[in-house]
Amino acid sequence: MQDDDNQLETTRARFASLLKRHGDLTERLSRDSDKTIFERLQKDFEVARASQTEEVCLDGDQWNDGLLATIREQVHMEADRKAMPGDANIMACPQERITYKIGNKVICGLEGTRIGIQYETSFAGEPCELYHCVLESKSFLEKVTVLEHTIPFFLPIRETENDLLSSNAMTFIDHVGDLLQAYVDRREQICRHRRPSPSIRSSPLSWDFKVRLIKELYGNQIKELYHSLPYHMVEFVLDDFDCKITVSLRYADLVSLLPSRIRVLAWPMHQFKKNTTTLSGGHPTPIRLTYAEDALRTMSLPEAYAEIVLNLPDALQQIFQQRVPS
Repeated sequence: MQDDDNQLETTRARFASLLKRHGDLTERLSRDSDKTIFERLQKDFEVARASQTEEVCLDGDQWNDGLLATIREQVHMEADRKAMPGDANIMACPQERITYKIGNKVICGLEGTRIGIQYETSFAGEPCELYHCVLESKSFLEKVTVLEHTIPFFLPIRETENDLLSSNAMTFIDHVGDLLQAYVDRREQICRHRRPSPSIRSSPLSWDFKVRLIKELYGNQIKELYHSLPYHMVEFVLDDFDCKITVSLRYADLVSLLPSRIRVLAWPMHQFKKNTTTLSGGHPTPIRLTYAEDALRTMSLPEAYAEIVLNLPDALQQIFQQRVPS
């Protein structure tokens, strides 16, 4: 059993090293291009908002496909006016430049025939990253396509474009916003990125996944933490107790804020092994902590984690008493 444990620890160490190398490579490959696109689009949005004639905040039914068609018409008419020769351009009446704010989205016409959407993400009332998506159509009658964006590559922007944009652009814009906010929410529940200076806070390149929120809150109880890039699969281990706790979370989709598949197991250690039922191979049987799974199913991760740690000694004692042979 000791040999099996050593092999398992070696495998975990190799896997952790592989994940770190993958993350470093991904950041290195995307850093320069992502930064260039972000800075350029951010400047485009600043120019557009500086030249606006009005900013309109919309709620509910005011945000619809009809409004999006109006924005498309405005950007094409403005582009046509600017394409007129000298005197005709001067004589033509310039179009209104209106910026629309809908929830966490800012929508405005950019230079040319582009429509820009800026997504403002947040967590617990604090602003996080800004993301951009730029739509374009060659003419008012042609379909709208995604020209460029600063959305993380692991979120399905192209699949969403193929499924939604040609049939319902408003649904596409809203769904991308839901994807981004849910990703940030899951990430912030698990990891806390180092707060950069205000000048670069909005840049997606400011992420720092080295500082872990729940690890900061609860010291060194968490020894292992693995997650997928969109944080829809998460696993971590606690081993500062009389047993090792393994937590596995799976989210139904990329817009989910609470996990749909949860598994929390307590693996007996030290003196706890002596009186615990064992498998045929001599290994102790893990104990399923249903109270912890219920907490993770209904609470945000930091809240559920606190609930698990607070009630763990009593839960283990109760389970242990039920398993001790009479």
